Amino acid sequence: MDKMSLQEAKAFLSAGTRTGKLATTRPDGRPHVAPIWFVLDGDALVFTTWHTSVKARNMRHQPRVSLCVDEETPPFSFVMVEGVVTLVEEAPDLLAWATKIGGRYMGADQAEAFGKRNGVPGELLARLTPTKITARKDVAGW
Repeated sequence: MDKMSLQEAKAFLSAGTRTGKLATTRPDGRPHVAPIWFVLDGDALVFTTWHTSVKARNMRHQPRVSLCVDEETPPFSFVMVEGVVTLVEEAPDLLAWATKIGGRYMGADQAEAFGKRNGVPGELLARLTPTKITARKDVAGW
């Protein structure tokens, strides 16, 4: 198993349509994990969530989160990001980000439709600023 450089980790996070598994903490301390679609903006990870979702409620209560993105085929790799999320209600650039995210996961031909679907009032723009990144490649040792 080898460590990834920061540039390799960013490339891994940006490649293809790998989903992130976002871990948040409920007010009573129980963990909650949910898959998310995201894109990178410099060092930050940007995603959206509905204002009444469990993860939105959790991040309002405790903005410290962890995100894991992995490659599920040999030789296996992963990036774990720990950090703090900032939530923005009525973000003026929500539609633009929702369109970028939709384009990544659904393709350029569907980007606008998914942007319009997810860039609506009630949807929050979330920005995860990393405080720690753990990134490994070739976990199987091939």
